Amino acid sequence: GSEMCIRDSTTAVVGASVSEGAKLEQSRGGVETLFKDDADTVKANADKAFETAGLSANDYMEQVTSFSASLLNSLKGDTAKAATVADQAMVDMADNANKFGTDIGSIQNAYQGFAKQNYTMLDNLKLGYGGTKSEMERLLKDAGKISGVKYNLDNLADVYNAIHVIQEKLDVTGTTAREASTTFSGCLLYTSPSPRD
Repeated sequence: GSEMCIRDSTTAVVGASVSEGAKLEQSRGGVETLFKDDADTVKANADKAFETAGLSANDYMEQVTSFSASLLNSLKGDTAKAATVADQAMVDMADNANKFGTDIGSIQNAYQGFAKQNYTMLDNLKLGYGGTKSEMERLLKDAGKISGVKYNLDNLADVYNAIHVIQEKLDVTGTTAREASTTFSGCLLYTSPSPRD
């Protein structure tokens, strides 16, 4: 009875660990394929993603690879810039979820949509813009007034950078890191390794 229960539980735990390890290896392979010489930057960002974006390293890399082809295309293959913009986008997503209490999945879906020039989920970000192309154009124009940069709707890096500018203006930026270091639950999570890595 109890021996079989212990054996089955152990098998389940070991199986889950092996499965997560396989996912992590697959994610690392995807990052290496997309980011080439700058893959180590993305992996290092993934290793600290629990602190900066509230995600496991594997979740971070899976999310980054989901929009990286479009991001790399918008940056003419510059993997170093893409690694930087991808990290900023990941942190911005987490900050947005923390500031507004929005489900991170709906924010990630919006960012993936932007990679496909689909703006219907822009309103998921709760930044005061509706889910249309013209509203994204308005966001880019507003961000340009703040930063002095002219953002191009057809350039994904520009879209992500413009969202960052608007989030900075609304004091959304940095909420995840602040929560990780200043709240009791965040502090506990910050000091505990993610069980999925």
